[in-house]
Amino acid sequence: MNNTDFKPRVLRFLIALNCWLVTLSCPMLLFGQSYDLLIKGGHVIDPKNGRDGVMDVAVAGDTIALVAADIPAGDAKKVIDANGLLVTPGLINIHTHVFVGSEAGQFANGISSVSPDDFTFRSGITTVVDAGTSGWRSFPLFKKQVIDQVQTRVLAFLNIAGAGMVGSPGEQDLQDMNAWLTSTRIKDYSDVIVGVKIGHYLGTDWTPFDRALEAASLAGVPLFVECHLPEYTLEDQLKKMRPGDIITHTYEQVSERMPITDEQGKVRPFVLEARKRGVLFDVGHGGAGFWFNQAIPAVRQGFYPDAFGMDLHRFSMNSGMKDMLNIMSKFLAMGMPLDEIIPAATWGAATAIKRDDLGNLDVGAPADIAVLRIREGDFGFMDSARETLRGTRKFEAEITVRAGRIVWDLNGISGKWIDAPAN
Repeated sequence: MNNTDFKPRVLRFLIALNCWLVTLSCPMLLFGQSYDLLIKGGHVIDPKNGRDGVMDVAVAGDTIALVAADIPAGDAKKVIDANGLLVTPGLINIHTHVFVGSEAGQFANGISSVSPDDFTFRSGITTVVDAGTSGWRSFPLFKKQVIDQVQTRVLAFLNIAGAGMVGSPGEQDLQDMNAWLTSTRIKDYSDVIVGVKIGHYLGTDWTPFDRALEAASLAGVPLFVECHLPEYTLEDQLKKMRPGDIITHTYEQVSERMPITDEQGKVRPFVLEARKRGVLFDVGHGGAGFWFNQAIPAVRQGFYPDAFGMDLHRFSMNSGMKDMLNIMSKFLAMGMPLDEIIPAATWGAATAIKRDDLGNLDVGAPADIAVLRIREGDFGFMDSARETLRGTRKFEAEITVRAGRIVWDLNGISGKWIDAPAN
């Protein structure tokens, strides 16, 4: 080998060695960008971790990778500018009816369940809980037909009525209300069944309530009480409930039950005592379950909901309720502080159903994120009596991320911006 051959080979070796050393000193060149998604500059509210300020949220794969100030934009494949927006854990709706395509889905009076993906993401919701549309007999079909098929995370309260919400006579059949079989089904599907539901019983017997409590105790889960129980007073129901059990339709005023406030607008003492004991109160808006004449005085006395359950079904979503963000906006208009609203929609709802893996932005937690705007303007919010409250602020979902994927983008802020064609 002559000298002229040797020099180019040495030069090529030195160049290769230099590139290798540079690569080792900068892992980004070797492995690519660290994060798949970076949400920058938003006002992060993460109640579990006490975060309440401008921060960045980075996502790798389907999990939260980092929450910190000033994460470099170059570390991410996609960057979303969230300046002026709220960034929260994905919202959790603990009162829905989503067992579509089944006899149970056509529950009471012909009201139908709805497909979860049709309404969740556009409202910042990433997790819903079906409120007893299925029972121990019908849950396997519900899981196969809905839970395993949709993008939304679907959990369930299991109805003490074995067939679920099939109307009469099924929901009145005491022989089909089996505490042991209900608790066994919950244990078999403990990853998705989060509690027991009692409601829609028309008799005077406490057996359904007692069996639902027994099933919940055997399975170690909360009892979810839907107050369509005309022969049980609200006070009697609350007295039988345990700490951690949940009552819904909190701000309802209908002839079948006593409301939470008295004739002077004061929250009743037994309601306050139940909350002190640890009973939780869900909104359960639905088509008839939310009245301003109950909610406004209660909110003024600091009696806020623990969760913003919608009681979603095919008709309620087109009535005064609209969606979960509309419910949250109503409470904002009534004076509930923002730092109480976001916890009730996220971490508070998660702890109510004993799912502390949800409703937070822990590193390693599922990357379920809501990017919300509080829009200023002149808005009206309607209750079940068709009374309208004026408000100046309204929640709106700009971006929803579910398991690391952008599944809703209202204004295309995650897309590639282009110029409009010239006229």
